[in-house]
Amino acid sequence: MRVVISGDSTLPRVLSGIQPTGEPHLGNLLGALRYWVEDQSRGDCFYCVVDLHGLTVAGDASERRTASITMATLLLAAGLDPDVCTLFLQSHVPAHSQLAWIMECTASYGELSRMTQFKDKTAKGGEQASRVGLFTYPCLMAADILAYDADRVPVGDDQRQHLELARDLAQRFNTTYGDTFVVPEAAIAPPGRGARIMNLQDPTRKMSKTTDNPGGVVGLFDSPGDIERKIKRAVTDTEAGPGALRYDRETKPGVSNLLELLGTLRGNDPETVALDYTRYGDLKADVASAVLEVVEPIQQRFREISKDPDYVADVLRSGARSANKVASATLRRAYRAVGLVAAGGTDAIRW
Repeated sequence: MRVVISGDSTLPRVLSGIQPTGEPHLGNLLGALRYWVEDQSRGDCFYCVVDLHGLTVAGDASERRTASITMATLLLAAGLDPDVCTLFLQSHVPAHSQLAWIMECTASYGELSRMTQFKDKTAKGGEQASRVGLFTYPCLMAADILAYDADRVPVGDDQRQHLELARDLAQRFNTTYGDTFVVPEAAIAPPGRGARIMNLQDPTRKMSKTTDNPGGVVGLFDSPGDIERKIKRAVTDTEAGPGALRYDRETKPGVSNLLELLGTLRGNDPETVALDYTRYGDLKADVASAVLEVVEPIQQRFREISKDPDYVADVLRSGARSANKVASATLRRAYRAVGLVAAGGTDAIRW
């Protein structure tokens, strides 16, 4: 499906979201957010703070509200333009949770039980302590995607399985009830484009909001001094001499992570970056400088936008209005297809 934005311009519909839980970090910026900014002028882009997904873990209500607004403000500071894209909170669009139930009634128990993230998280926290929402989370993610007739969904490699499930559910529903949903394509960031920024202290693991190694995570709200210290303390190795500083993800994950970081920031491949260095200290200094060059303007813009909370609220209200128009139309199609009876006078499901 293609959507006409203006005049003779036909652009793809794009949908992506980010959870407000945990502190946003460099991996979020380089692996996703900067490409959202680039893509917003190339497609009809819907970006949401997926606050409903954050309910799968316990949290303080006040902190949850603050985190959602903070994330929305950060997205604006990173460069999202509400005049170009649609930015909103997931919970402000009822069709997400309504369509999620349709997806739950389309998915099978076996499919959901095979989801890698569910198995990993229950293994850590224990199956008895895990919330049912963690199990059904992929159905809500599928609803997020399908509600907007998305042609393309930018996701990290760790979300590939969930996107494949969304595609499977859309195809199954369409086969059973007739063409209703657009089957989206994944937009997995290719190697070298920051798809997986690794923890500086444990370079075999992805940089994450939830980690046992916070010293290896560069937070987007960290002070310049903290950012420099974390990068200078990044794990490398003890090899010395000619050729020691090289890109080799298998045997030198720490150095390779730094080379990938600098390559991502400079737009070069890590092998080429490695040719400029013979000392780990010089590489770390340049990585720190390149990171600060990207992060500090975002921090400054964040401080400026935070002074005007009414502006952020207006952006989210406007975004929710636009998102509701699209998502509610998709929900009406799904309700009609599955055989639900329209409730007279209820705008959300009238057809």
